[in-house]
Amino acid sequence: MRVVVAIPGGDRAARRLRGAGHDVRMIVAAEAPARAAADALAGAAAADLLAELARADVLLVSGARSSLTPPLVAACDRWGLRIVAWCARDSERRGAESFGVATAAADLDVVAALDAQPATRPAVRSRGRSIVVWGPAGSPGRTTLAVELAGELVRDGRRVALADADSHAPALALVTGITDEGPGFAAACRRVDRDELTAAELTRIAEPLGDVEVLAGINRPSRWPELSEPRVSRVLAAARDWVDEMVVDVAAPLERDEEIVSDLDGPRRNAATLGALAAADLVVAVVAADPVGLSRFVRAYPDLRAAIGSTEVRVVVNKVRASVAGIDARAQVRRTLERYAGIDRCWFVPWDPRATDAALLSARPMWLHAPRSPIPAAVRRFVGEAIVPPPAVASRRRRAAASGP
Repeated sequence: MRVVVAIPGGDRAARRLRGAGHDVRMIVAAEAPARAAADALAGAAAADLLAELARADVLLVSGARSSLTPPLVAACDRWGLRIVAWCARDSERRGAESFGVATAAADLDVVAALDAQPATRPAVRSRGRSIVVWGPAGSPGRTTLAVELAGELVRDGRRVALADADSHAPALALVTGITDEGPGFAAACRRVDRDELTAAELTRIAEPLGDVEVLAGINRPSRWPELSEPRVSRVLAAARDWVDEMVVDVAAPLERDEEIVSDLDGPRRNAATLGALAAADLVVAVVAADPVGLSRFVRAYPDLRAAIGSTEVRVVVNKVRASVAGIDARAQVRRTLERYAGIDRCWFVPWDPRATDAALLSARPMWLHAPRSPIPAAVRRFVGEAIVPPPAVASRRRRAAASGP
């Protein structure tokens, strides 16, 4: 079998393959095939590599986002060249499977890796779920809770994405340290208008945050008209074929402003929030555990219920501390929500300013920067008690348990 090797440690892998009788035609850097496919005129080395790829039977390539690209996959499809993606992380495996190529774990013997079968994506994929994180005006901690929720969901083996649909004050890129030069969510909205938004395209435009795929929000407030309600709804619908869980961070305002504009068909600043809420399977409502935060939440909660209809809501009380809520802060908050909003069950996340500030300073989520903080622990409990896994994940767990020792 004629093989082109483009993985880290390619020389060692080539020796193993030659020892097993394979014809290793070329050993190149992991990103070389992607660069050659993107620009065939890059030089003589790129031309030689493309010629070998056209004659080879298998391309063993790194599953990293920079190495396995749409142009490379398209070129290999034209040549009838089979791709085996050498994946060191779960995020790389999911990205490779979105292209429908074969995957092999990096700890697998390189000879056995060539026997990997292409992914059977359409046969096993099921519709994912959209979880929208909303909270009233102020800073109840919507973005922090959305990031921590995504980090906890991915621990269960789910495919998880995080999107910033806040059209007023997007902050997801800032708190996670990812680039927002080409905002992923706005790019997805543009592509869905041209019917070009696929699972592979979503993987390409997303930024990785550990094993979570992130679609950053708009990088300038003036770009809010790009997040129209039909676009947002269609992006979230497309994401159901991409991931198991799409966690969406939205803005606070819920007003429909038809009466304050002259063009009734024009764009609406709150359309992204309303569109995301209308498409949600589950809403996580965040309330700050202080008198101002509770008052704002109680007044806005009826508007939330009117916007989402019968969609389920899980209420998370954030920043819980006795210094501002009084003795037995949780009981105080629970009684207030039950009396004034009719909410009979809620979950609590404590206030940990030291870990929160440190994570913000380092621009990393708390589940990466301070995993022992009580905040990730509280979110873990919330996920276990309030976020029921989708059918696909539940069935995978049952199969794993049945095949265990």
